[in-house]
Amino acid sequence: MILAEVVRSGFVEGVHHGSVIVLDSAGAVVASAGDVTNPMFPRSANKPFQTVGMLRAGLRVDDPADLAMISGSHSGEPFHVDRVRSILRAADLAEDALLCPEDLPLAESARHAVVGAGGAATRVFMNCSGKHAGMLATCVVNGWPLVDYRDAKHPLQGVLAEAVTELVGEPIAATGIDGCGAPVFGFSLTALARGFQRLAAAAGGHERAVADAIRANPELVAGTGQDDTLLMRGVPGLLAKGGAEGVVAVAVPGAGAVAIKIADGGMRARTPVLVSALRRLGVDAPVLDELATVPLLGGGVRVGEVRAAW
Repeated sequence: MILAEVVRSGFVEGVHHGSVIVLDSAGAVVASAGDVTNPMFPRSANKPFQTVGMLRAGLRVDDPADLAMISGSHSGEPFHVDRVRSILRAADLAEDALLCPEDLPLAESARHAVVGAGGAATRVFMNCSGKHAGMLATCVVNGWPLVDYRDAKHPLQGVLAEAVTELVGEPIAATGIDGCGAPVFGFSLTALARGFQRLAAAAGGHERAVADAIRANPELVAGTGQDDTLLMRGVPGLLAKGGAEGVVAVAVPGAGAVAIKIADGGMRARTPVLVSALRRLGVDAPVLDELATVPLLGGGVRVGEVRAAW
């Protein structure tokens, strides 16, 4: 199903196919397109569910904002790096305990600052280092081995798989290796939307703790100026988490939930489609107008846009 168009100088030069599911506040399907029942990898949209699993396994944090960091895909800004390091220190761990890949910050300003100062790629800069720090801290609480915490057969990953299965209401259909080296659990797009709806509407417990931390600290979940951050700052109560390969999931208490997978993994298409889906639920805010299209440039000047076609 074509979900987005790439328009340059008034000419449609490309399209993005994909799948989308829109649920109302009762969990009924309002609209859908593409394949919303077969399994897919939600990639980093899995993270809030995994954080709930860590809490269920005994993880404790000194600052609730740490839960946002653990659930996030940060851009490597200094405040991100400082918080990951604080999570590790609280567990009496060094940075070399992290097993995510070495990387440079995703944020352009932070990356230039590191390189300009003669720095190099490190694990703490990697956008999943918050999740990995949380996984390590959970292992410390339980006395589980640290050297293989990413292994799908590790006790930690078994606990997280159980939490994900329960929260999304669907068995895990496939387990893969995510870009950070940790397991990623596969299930349907519909299950992803329902899981986010459950978190966003939670009245208490670990689910509410994670949802509240994410909504209160969106900069820790994504980064300055990122779409997830802007959406959560601009729409009261909205819970959002994007993932690689064109995935995003959003829920708004009292309105409903949306989950999207862009088939070719094109990240630029997901937010315009998301805005279109949220408007089907009656969600309205100035930020949606700002994010409804993605500019296309020609000679440094806007000459077109990526826009929803669904």
